[in-house]
Amino acid sequence: MTTTRIAQLSLVGGHRAIDLVNTVTPRLPQAAGDDHLLTPEDLLTWSRRTGLVDDAEAAQVAAAWTASPAAGRRALAAATEIREALHEVLSACLDDQRGPAMAHDQLEHLSLAWAAVVPRARLVPAAGGIGVARWAVDSPPALLVADRIALAAIDLLSSMDVTRLARCPVEAGGCGMLFLDHSKNRSRRWCAMEDCGSGAKARRLTERRRDTRAATP
Repeated sequence: MTTTRIAQLSLVGGHRAIDLVNTVTPRLPQAAGDDHLLTPEDLLTWSRRTGLVDDAEAAQVAAAWTASPAAGRRALAAATEIREALHEVLSACLDDQRGPAMAHDQLEHLSLAWAAVVPRARLVPAAGGIGVARWAVDSPPALLVADRIALAAIDLLSSMDVTRLARCPVEAGGCGMLFLDHSKNRSRRWCAMEDCGSGAKARRLTERRRDTRAATP
C-alpha cells in the first residue's frame, strides 16, 4: 500500500539521487527521521514522480512485483542501501574535516551496486549537453527500479559540482534536506522557501514581536 506522504514529499534536490536521500525527513543530527519509503509501492510512486520510470514502465514493474512480492522487497532493500550510502558520502562532502575520502566503505558499496548493473546497461547517443553518449538501463521489470537508482547514484557522484551541494540548515530550523544550489550567486539557503524558509521567517517575526512586547514598559 502506498503511503500518502511519499506522494506529497517535496522534490527539491536538483537530482533524483539527492531526492532519494531526502526520502528520510528530517535529517537531523543524532535523531532518526521519518522514512517515506516503507513499501515497494512507495518506491514505485517515488520512481514515477522523479521520472525514473515512465507510466508504461511503472505498470510493468508493478505487475512484476505483484507476481513476485519478494522481487519488490529486494528492490526496496537495494534502494534503501544505496540511499544510506549516498547520504554518508554526501554528508562527508559537506564536512570540511572529513571529506568524501572518509566515506570509502560507502563508495565501495555503490561501486558494487553499479558493477552488478553493468551487464544490463548500454551506451546510447546523448541527446545533448556534455558528452556524446550516456548509460541506459533497460533491465527486466523486476530489476528496473533498483538498477536505475544505482545508475542515478553513479551519475550524481561522477558529475556533481560539490561546491553546489548544500543542506537545509538544521541550526536555523531547517529540515536537513540536501540540494544542489544552482542559483547564480549561490545564495539559496533553504530546501524550499515556501517550506522551511517561510517557517523560519515566521519564527523570526514571532521572536521580534515577543522581544518588542518584552521591551515595552
